[in-house]
Amino acid sequence: MKQPRATPYWLSAPALALFALMVLLPLALTTILSFQRFNHETGVQPGFTFAAYATVLGDSFYWEVFGRTGWIALLATLLCVVLGVPEAYILSRMRSPWRSVFLLVILAPLLVSVVVRAFGWSLVLGPNGFVNQFFQWVGIGTVRMLYTPTAVVVALVHVMLPFMVIPVWTSLQKIDPMVENAALSLGASRFTVLWRVVLPQVVPGVLSGGLIVFALSASAFAIPGLLGGRRIKMVATLIYDEYLHELNWPLGAAIALALLVINLVVMLGTQAVLESAYRKRMGT
Repeated sequence: MKQPRATPYWLSAPALALFALMVLLPLALTTILSFQRFNHETGVQPGFTFAAYATVLGDSFYWEVFGRTGWIALLATLLCVVLGVPEAYILSRMRSPWRSVFLLVILAPLLVSVVVRAFGWSLVLGPNGFVNQFFQWVGIGTVRMLYTPTAVVVALVHVMLPFMVIPVWTSLQKIDPMVENAALSLGASRFTVLWRVVLPQVVPGVLSGGLIVFALSASAFAIPGLLGGRRIKMVATLIYDEYLHELNWPLGAAIALALLVINLVVMLGTQAVLESAYRKRMGT
């Protein structure tokens, strides 16, 4: 019996309705809010204006915050790639039960609230924390790390590393071990096998993991708020200030939408460029 053409749409309707309710509707309301008027005496007023976007584009302060957010997210992403790819490769070569044990260790930070992890790093990186105690022991002295970009990047790497390891590890699981053995039997060195055989096949995993890490790092709130403080202003904390401190909801909505657009442009542009280079290299 032939399946009705409308059946797939009816089956996907609940998921589409939930997506529209939880994502599209709040996004539409935020967009509408960003175009409304605001007065410090009367608050949000009905109307249509580009004043919030003009403020974001015309003030160098907001450009500085977006720039700081971008390079911190990019640095965290690069560090996650440097640490996560070898970690995923080692994990894929482990045997049971060690593979399950170390996979649990990698995923364990996801079971702890990001706020708890941020407070833990504040204790580690604080003036009397473990790191400064070690520096004093070796004779370096106290180094100010808390409320600096260094603290934010370190904590972001700790939080985001599982999102890099898992996609790369999944890509490695699809590689036939006999391919590496064939390359070794033909005289290739271990480094050549990793560079010419393994790495090209895990590029999709690195790409997906990098995009996830960058997007989550750029929109992170708890870590910049707790470890960056008032000195290291990032976009998420700026949105929080506009909504709850200044009560300028249209400006906060405009900043949030600008962050969303920038994230989408970076993700889609990077994906297009890297996938094109990957296809050329693989000859497809």
